[in-house]
Amino acid sequence: MTDFEQYLKTCQARIDHYLEQQLGNDLPRLERLYAAMRYSVTGGGKRIRPILTYASCEAFGASDTPVDVAASAVELIHAYSLIHDDLPAMDDDDLRRGRPTCHRAFDEATAILAGDALQALAFEWISQTSSWQADTRLRMTTLLARAAGPQGMVGGQAIDLGAVGEQLDQSTLQDMHQRKTGALIRASVQLGALASERADTDQLAALERYADCIGLAFQVQDDILDVESDTSVLGKQQGADLARDKPTYPAMLGLDGAHRLAHSLCDQATTALEPFGDDAQRLRQMARYIVERRF
Repeated sequence: MTDFEQYLKTCQARIDHYLEQQLGNDLPRLERLYAAMRYSVTGGGKRIRPILTYASCEAFGASDTPVDVAASAVELIHAYSLIHDDLPAMDDDDLRRGRPTCHRAFDEATAILAGDALQALAFEWISQTSSWQADTRLRMTTLLARAAGPQGMVGGQAIDLGAVGEQLDQSTLQDMHQRKTGALIRASVQLGALASERADTDQLAALERYADCIGLAFQVQDDILDVESDTSVLGKQQGADLARDKPTYPAMLGLDGAHRLAHSLCDQATTALEPFGDDAQRLRQMARYIVERRF
């Protein structure tokens, strides 16, 4: 196992342990709701977003900050989005992370409520963390809300739903994915920097450039895997985008063109980290991981 592979496993175990601790419940009448929340949050996953939060905070040498809170909040938002994306009214998926989707394992109403609850908890956790200064908590809460809402993830999902069967140009496709996928990845990186309470304006701007690149690269690679991988590896239905006639980068650029774009974005992300020197090594490794992953 390489040093970076061990780093991934350590971070995954760290976030899993924190989430399991925090998602307890002592009210019997809410047990089914919490069971659905835990099922969706602790059921595996690559944990790319919280790992990016950890790596960003580490770039500032801030080991004593409560960064687990920020990393967990962004993962809760991600989990809520997956629950709702899988619903019959949205993508109508039966499989997520190799298991039945939340609405299949429980029921549709419980899945909707579980997603709603996870979203609310994310903001509660950040806003109540007294270890950060009040203005840091406000910036982090605002940033996460913007990334999750109509200017970010939800807006991107709305554009995506309206684009089925349409021929989008590359600029429109990029805008959609910078919102739907990129906004939360960008927030993950920025939250880690803000959690350190050591980042200046120039450093935040450099991290935003980095995150813009890897956020788009993540989606390009997802589109590639929807063509090249298979269901048993992906943990979700392979070929789903093609079946739904969704606009994708391989459809627009061809597979070779999509691969070139992903690697170009990785190079641009690495260049954006030059002001950090060796302190951003984990962020560089994450950029490569995002475009080289097979699931």
